[in-house]
Amino acid sequence: MSERYGPPEVVRVRDGVEVPFVGPDDVLVQVRATTVNRTDCSYRGAHPFFMRGVSGVRRPRTSIWGTEYAGVVERVGREVTRFAPGDEVFGYAEGRFGAHAEYVAVSVTSLVAAVPTGVDLQTAAASTEGGHYALSAIRRAGLEPGQRVLVNGGTGAIGSAAVQLLADLGAHVTATAPTAHVELVRGLGAADVVDHETHDFTRTGRTYDAVLDMVGKSTFQACRRILVPGGVYVSSDLGPFAQNLALPLATRVGRQRRRRVVFPLPIETPEALEYLRARLESGAYRPVLDRTYPLEDIVDAYRYVESGRKVGNVVIAVRDR
Repeated sequence: MSERYGPPEVVRVRDGVEVPFVGPDDVLVQVRATTVNRTDCSYRGAHPFFMRGVSGVRRPRTSIWGTEYAGVVERVGREVTRFAPGDEVFGYAEGRFGAHAEYVAVSVTSLVAAVPTGVDLQTAAASTEGGHYALSAIRRAGLEPGQRVLVNGGTGAIGSAAVQLLADLGAHVTATAPTAHVELVRGLGAADVVDHETHDFTRTGRTYDAVLDMVGKSTFQACRRILVPGGVYVSSDLGPFAQNLALPLATRVGRQRRRRVVFPLPIETPEALEYLRARLESGAYRPVLDRTYPLEDIVDAYRYVESGRKVGNVVIAVRDR
């Protein structure tokens, strides 16, 4: 928990925290696994500054962060019929937060679903943040089977999810990865992998229907040359001077076949989570797991995520203490 914004060190683990109140349409989940991800880091550090508009201007409205979770239903509100105590569930709690704890209470109408048979709780917990941001980028770009798509950042939580979801969609996927993880990304479904340590993906001579920059390390200006006429650029980052918020409008004006920018506003609907759940169940999507930390070492997990060295997702194992 943390009561102010700042670096990982503002977070601390505290015993004796009250179990969350369970409203009429709430589900109380005993959390078995959660994650530390880019979204958590952005809120905790209040970066960019506008994140405070959601979480509190001067100080956080909540003291317990955490967006992803998986666990066992402990109790349900009187109006809940969809779940029962003992059910294994997973979900995403951005806005309400609270997943970095032994218990979290979420609305039954939020992004919460039953864990598919054969999927362990750590995998389920790591499937929603990267998964729903990747799915949002794919859908906002209007991508279809057979299109050629480049994913910049195939080893990140969002990028590795995007590679798998695009391959499942039937797109021809090229992804970037460091030398050590080229084969990992190829195994996720990328037909081609560009080693970004030895090659510039914008100068390979190939062109694409879309570029999904899932690490925010490039720009539309740099990628424009590799987009076909009418091609789409999507970034998970605001870009220099927040240009990716203005470029969608600027590039929409003019010729019909002009290359354009789309900002991937997240699609956070129950249908989106059910889409991911179905891919988990079929095996078409499996979040990449990097490291697992116990809850008491969550500060170290934050540090590792912000080091830029993680591959896929960092899981927090929450145990009864």
